[in-house]
Amino acid sequence: MVRSNAVKSRIIKMGNSKGVRIPKPILEQLALGDEVELSVRGDQLVIRPSQRPRSGWEEQFERMAERGDDRLWDE
Repeated sequence: MVRSNAVKSRIIKMGNSKGVRIPKPILEQLALGDEVELSVRGDQLVIRPSQRPRSGWEEQFERMAERGDDRLWDE
């Protein structure tokens, strides 16, 4: 499958491993930081931003407090 927004890149040697250079516009579009998650889906390599543990918890706690859902059950 060929996509119109596909960008070609070469696989390069990096020490004992190999890597792919990701162009800056793609890094910015996906907001990729210094760490990513890699997975294989069928015949595709999927690269996505690494999710930090507890990411978004602060906002969830604030919403719970607004609704009064942040009280202990055994008071």
